[in-house]
This record gives sequence, C-alpha cells and structure tokens, in this order.
Amino acid sequence: MATSAARFARPLRLGTKPVFLPNFTITLTRNPPQTPATHASFIVPLNLNKLDLRDYLFNVYSVRVLGVRSYIQQQKVRQDKPGARRPAQRKWYRPRAIKKMIVEMEQPFEWPEETTDLAAWDKVTYDAAKGEQKADQELNNPTFKKQPSRERESIAEQAAKLLDGTDAWKSKDEWEDVGEAEEVEQDVVLPRQ
Repeated sequence: MATSAARFARPLRLGTKPVFLPNFTITLTRNPPQTPATHASFIVPLNLNKLDLRDYLFNVYSVRVLGVRSYIQQQKVRQDKPGARRPAQRKWYRPRAIKKMIVEMEQPFEWPEETTDLAAWDKVTYDAAKGEQKADQELNNPTFKKQPSRERESIAEQAAKLLDGTDAWKSKDEWEDVGEAEEVEQDVVLPRQ
C-alpha cells in the first residue's frame, strides 16, 4: 500500500517561489579545510529561513540544495555602543545576533585560490586610511596628553647625535636665513581697572 501511495505523491518542487531583486545580503564564508566540499556556510539576515535560502540559491545560481542547517549566534554583551560621541560608562548592550546557515549541495564547491596581489582593490589607500584613522583615535585618547610628544623623541635623537659627534653643532652664522627678522616679544600695556 505504501508503494502505491508514493507513486501518486507529488514530487518536491524546487524554485517555485519567485525571487525578485533582493533587499538583503547573503555572505558566503570560507569553510575550514576539514569540512566536505559539498558544504557551504552563509551569513544571512535574521528573517531569512531555510526554504528562502534554498530557493534563492536555486533561482539565482542554479545550485541544488540537499539540506540546510541554521543557527543563531548571540553576540557578547558589551559596554557602551561603538561610535558613540560621548562614552557613557556602564551602559550595557548586546549587539545584533548573527544567523548562520550551512548548506549541503549536490555538486562539490571548491574555493578559488586567495589572491596575494591586492592592487586591484587599492590596498595601499586602504592601509593609509586605516593608519590615519588610528592616529586620529590616538589623538582623541584621554591618555595621549600624558604621554611624551613625538617632537620630544626627535629632540632626544638630535641631542644623542650631537653628543656622539655624528652631527656637528652649527654656529649662528651657519643658520639658514628664513626671511626678515620679526620681534618676538612686544611690550604689552594692560589697561588699569
């Protein structure tokens, strides 16, 4: 009886849900080397379910999916929100959770080799911007004013070179003339009260 009922059952229909231009981001993450080649892991929005991901992969990439496993990873509780103008002490919050899905596919998928030449992505400019951002953050750090300035290190290096004899002391006549002389100190008369 079970064989005759299975003959009349409708087969599983894939790709019946229409997919239009999606307003979400699905991120394919690199698997550890020990996982099978038929498995792929994704970071998806919290409102995406297993059937949505399966239909998305079939309609957009023509990838047949055998199974989907999903889990939600909670983030650690943190103190103060990042990017806040004024850091408020003891304001605790939990960042948004991350939903991850592992997909088992019919065909194996192999990652391409990682590129070592990052010139196409303008890595030099990115690193320079990161350095500038880090320098700005150091300037705004409250402990920065307590540390010795960079000019102090430069003066110490110059003094060490003078003491070693690698640099010679320039007399007043050898100094470069940078323009007309200006009076630095002026007599200031304060009004009486």
